[in-house]
Amino acid sequence: MAGSIKVFDGLTMMGDQDRAAGKNDAEVKDLRRDRLKLALRENLKRRKSQARGRGEASASSESADASLDTASGEKP
Repeated sequence: MAGSIKVFDGLTMMGDQDRAAGKNDAEVKDLRRDRLKLALRENLKRRKSQARGRGEASASSESADASLDTASGEKP
C-alpha cells in the first residue's frame, strides 16, 4: 500500500495529512471541531431517545404490575 492511503473494497480512505494538503492549520482544526460537534450532538440525541424508551418501558411495566395487584383486591 502506498503511504497513508488504504484501500477497502475499492474505496480509498485518506489520512488526515492527505486531506489537509492545501489547507492551513486553522481550517483543519475548524473542520475537525465541527465534525466532533456534530458527532456529539447525534450521540446525545441517540442517548436521550434510548433513555425515553427505557422510561416508557418501565412506566408501562409498573402500570401492568399495579393492575395485577388491584385485580386481586390486595394492596401493595
